[in-house]
Amino acid sequence: MASFALALGTATKNKDGKIIEAFFPTPTLNPSDSLIVALADVVKYEEGNQFFNVEASQCDAISAAFSEADHQLAASFAAKAATSNQPLVLVILANDEKPASVAEGFLKLQLISQRLAKPHTIVLDGIFGLLHNIAWTNQGPIDLPELAERQIEARLAGETLTVDCVDKFPKMVDYVVPAGVRIADTARVRLGAHVGEGTTVMHEGFINFNAGTEGVSMVEGRISAGVMVGNGSDIGGGASIMGTLSGGGQLVISIGENSLLGANAGLGFPLGNRCTIESGLYVTAGTKVSMLDAGGAEVETVKARDLAGKSDLLFRRNSLTGKIECLTNKSAVELNAELHANN
Repeated sequence: MASFALALGTATKNKDGKIIEAFFPTPTLNPSDSLIVALADVVKYEEGNQFFNVEASQCDAISAAFSEADHQLAASFAAKAATSNQPLVLVILANDEKPASVAEGFLKLQLISQRLAKPHTIVLDGIFGLLHNIAWTNQGPIDLPELAERQIEARLAGETLTVDCVDKFPKMVDYVVPAGVRIADTARVRLGAHVGEGTTVMHEGFINFNAGTEGVSMVEGRISAGVMVGNGSDIGGGASIMGTLSGGGQLVISIGENSLLGANAGLGFPLGNRCTIESGLYVTAGTKVSMLDAGGAEVETVKARDLAGKSDLLFRRNSLTGKIECLTNKSAVELNAELHANN
């Protein structure tokens, strides 16, 4: 009974009893057969990808199952959940397939943000259409059709209901804060982002879901959905990377290790290791690039997509001719080790 993932968590339901979000503090990837069998006996699980509304009376048995499988954090959470008034949900995913429920979708997003899975390694097809806009407030998530009534109730009680944002995806840090990161404005990192240890996200930096960094990186620009940035790379202030939800289409755009995307620059094709795109230069896959030899003479003209994944390249715009040129990059980015220790 091999399975892909499972998790016990709390859920928020709207007035119709439908789950609008779910929090899974201790998700498990590739759980053991014995754990699946034990949990199946509690919730009457048989096969496939399913979620179950859990009763408080079932929590002790679930806690025992996790404990027997040596998942002590999950066991502790299940034991504490027995006294909670919040709706509880157990998700069991036999296969890594397109999520079919909100609970499944939120589990998969948290697998990425918990660093249990990297972007592009699990199936998230259709998740944007599966989730719907929610008001994320200081009183928790609220289904939009219920927001006006909740605002009135709060005012009549002498309180203010603060709406932080209206979005399908919440802030990552409301669900998990990965070790060794620094995020100046937490609203700019969505749940489902993979933030590598040692990464610093400055105030104007942004990381979308199913995207992120491998390790130590400086993020002052935008990492769009689907984009992965290698260890030691720097995304300069105001810089932009095309994502799979925008102009990038289905092309997976990435940046290799120790590369620099200069301030206000842009990227629309996969960049290799130790590459630099100068400030203010936007290079898309179809951009025509003049290749220069060691002496600065033009050798040929190619499209940027032909250079995808190649390392040690410097892209610049000739200030006299306006041509975009590419030559050997003589120096790689070196990020300040103390700045990114993030202890």
